[in-house]
Amino acid sequence: MAYLNAACRAFHSWFSGWSRSVYQRSIAIPPFLSRNMVWMAAGWVAFAGIAAALRMTFSATPVDNAGDAWPMVMIYGAIIAAPIAGYLIARSAYSGKYARQRPDFHLAFIGKWQRVSADEARQHPMFGPVGFLASLLIGLMINVVIRSGEFFLAIPAMSAHAPDWAMAMFVVMALDVIVMNFFYMVAFVMALRNIPLFPRMLLFVWLTDIVMQMMIADQISRIGSLPHNVVEPLVSLLEGNLQKVAISIAVWLPYLLLSDRVNITYRWRLAA
Repeated sequence: MAYLNAACRAFHSWFSGWSRSVYQRSIAIPPFLSRNMVWMAAGWVAFAGIAAALRMTFSATPVDNAGDAWPMVMIYGAIIAAPIAGYLIARSAYSGKYARQRPDFHLAFIGKWQRVSADEARQHPMFGPVGFLASLLIGLMINVVIRSGEFFLAIPAMSAHAPDWAMAMFVVMALDVIVMNFFYMVAFVMALRNIPLFPRMLLFVWLTDIVMQMMIADQISRIGSLPHNVVEPLVSLLEGNLQKVAISIAVWLPYLLLSDRVNITYRWRLAA
């Protein structure tokens, strides 16, 4: 028993030290992201641009002239522009004091909470997107890259010569990436700027993501001429998207509801 107690104390000491170290490093993440968004956007354009160029080079349907490539250029251009547009629009929309006002209606159905003023919230030591919350910021950005990468890998480029079923598949799957990348970057900006509506926005994005996957599955099922060897990878991609959303909800929803840091940062309230 003495050895077990000693081992528990040693683990607790190590974990406490590790937690403090991680927390100290996480403090630098929000300002780093704010300062380097231009370079990150440039990296994103380079990554997505190269991926799009490779896909168009090896298009699944022939390209006889520049006009044949327009469907690919427009769709890939929208995929590249969507997260940048989401960031710029959200940054402009949530730049004033009005955007940081606390909503009148709170979903305080779990736990007992005491409201505090905006100044009291900002002066609280747990205020701000640091600690475990900083990993959510990074995760929102990484999600854009992963989702786009999966699209580039799974969905071949289609020129104007593509059959109707192939073009429909290309457009529908691209629309999912465009819409969700836009909304995930809006949520990222709201989290980074301590906007009180961020938790609700993230919930909205998750629900939108789920609805999008279901709508796409329904649209694909209506394409009667879709070959069987194309259906399987599409179903796998949609199932993967749903699984990632489900995991995100399972991991982050309890944290968004119960975390003291989230509640003081975005809801201006403390546990009573």
